[in-house]
Amino acid sequence: MTPTYHDLYQPISAAIEAQASQVKLLICDVDGVFSDGRIYLGNDGEELKAFHTRDGYGVKALRQAGIEVAIITGRKSQIVEKRMQSLTVQYIFQGQENKMPAYQQLKQQLQLADAQVAYIGDDLSDWSVMQHVGLSVAVADAHPLLRRNAALTTLLPGGFGAVRELSDLLLLSQHHFGHFSGSST
Repeated sequence: MTPTYHDLYQPISAAIEAQASQVKLLICDVDGVFSDGRIYLGNDGEELKAFHTRDGYGVKALRQAGIEVAIITGRKSQIVEKRMQSLTVQYIFQGQENKMPAYQQLKQQLQLADAQVAYIGDDLSDWSVMQHVGLSVAVADAHPLLRRNAALTTLLPGGFGAVRELSDLLLLSQHHFGHFSGSST
């Protein structure tokens, strides 16, 4: 028996499930979504971030199910580039203070309508894109205005499985949950 999103996380409306069933592209912010938003800087200028392996598993499961994943982030980091490459994410937009041009480019390149895109973010810089997509999602610890305006707020905070939670919703709504065979490397 396949669980439902309600069984695993929280109740959602039929409208949210219907929106999730149409998604062909998940766009994620990085800091505060894939990570907890903290940036560790070493004495020699090295930057460290922590990524949750469950989020990695969710991304790889989405890719195997035919759902594309992209990131659009305001910062530039080699760590992000390496992590996304290890997860086979090929659409990586870094240094994007204004995220709309990258969003428009993705839609055009993948020939998608707004309704076929989900976006998960944590702060107000994400709203410019979130207000256009079919499914806008805020992480549990997102800015209060983002949580108030997003279609869905995850139960889990950024950096602690929020991307996996959304991945599970997309996979469940599209009947692909549990079909992934791989690791979260």
